[in-house]
Amino acid sequence: MYVFHDPILLKKLIIAFLISFLTTFLLIYPIIKLAIRFNIMDIPNKRKVNKVPIPRMGGLGIVLGTTLGLLYLRPFQEHLLEIAIGAFIIVITGLLDDKFSLPPLIKLVGQLIPAVILIFAGIDIERISLPFFGVVELSVPLRFVITAIWIIGITNAINLIDGLDGLASGVSTIALASIMVMAFLDGRLFVISLCITLIGSNLGFLIHNFHPAKVYMGDTGSLFLGYSIAVISILGLFKKVTLLGFIIPVIVLALPIFDTLFAIIRRAKNGEKIMNPDKKHIHHQLLNSGFSHRETVLIMYGISIIFGILAIIFSRASLGLLLLIAFISCIMIFFMAELVGLVGRGKKPFINSFKKLFLVTRGNNPK
Repeated sequence: MYVFHDPILLKKLIIAFLISFLTTFLLIYPIIKLAIRFNIMDIPNKRKVNKVPIPRMGGLGIVLGTTLGLLYLRPFQEHLLEIAIGAFIIVITGLLDDKFSLPPLIKLVGQLIPAVILIFAGIDIERISLPFFGVVELSVPLRFVITAIWIIGITNAINLIDGLDGLASGVSTIALASIMVMAFLDGRLFVISLCITLIGSNLGFLIHNFHPAKVYMGDTGSLFLGYSIAVISILGLFKKVTLLGFIIPVIVLALPIFDTLFAIIRRAKNGEKIMNPDKKHIHHQLLNSGFSHRETVLIMYGISIIFGILAIIFSRASLGLLLLIAFISCIMIFFMAELVGLVGRGKKPFINSFKKLFLVTRGNNPK
């Protein structure tokens, strides 16, 4: 809370936000030209929604904008060097993938190396808090495995949700804003600094990326954002020793997490390779339901905002309210599962019941 009572610090955070925002916004113009010159383009195919080739290296602007904002703030973190080295490896992996379309195994190695660097630096999930058991300290092998899975999982979750104009940048911004609110309440300055600069860069990029997009962030941006959010969530959320505290980061990132889990389940169920992309994610299902490109993205924003608000309340709630929020979260997750056809054998009973109720209500209230 002390951050709110320090006008000099608040001023610096605002300036850092503006530096990140303006840097990214302005750099996108030369980055588009570079992407076209070196043929780093997103070519349309049956799996993608774009109809014409789009430059796909815009994430580099997000990286540079965030970097300049952090250089201005100079926040202290004892393992900042290791975090930066991991980010550098992630960005190089993304750039190479945007240009050469790396094999999935090579991309995985490019994500595993930063995870290992962070773990050996001491940035890991040390404990979780459970009802009736209290704080459970994880053994060294287990915490290493869980941390690696979390970092790689969140990195890929943001990467997979990058399927529509403005979707990944918008959902990431909402998640970061939710984490930043909790970091303000807890006084975690380093987490606040990372969040504010990433949000500024994301918004600067989003101006160019919202439908119809002039540029895509590509894996350069989505892998960097996923890695950054994974690190921030470990530093700012998993460190909270509260009842059911380990659920908070899951709620914040519920949309990309469960969209990824549903994709894995769906592909395994259909006998498909888990790493192979498809066109059956939640945003694709919304498009298939008749929503426009912009409407689909805004619906996804809305879902992310609800989860973000629930997570903030969850972090400060009593036991009774915790259970209510958990119940609401389960309903929303069930709704998403139905949307992608994983329950009810694709018949969507929950969604159809809601539609019937809506029609009855509208019928009882004619215009």
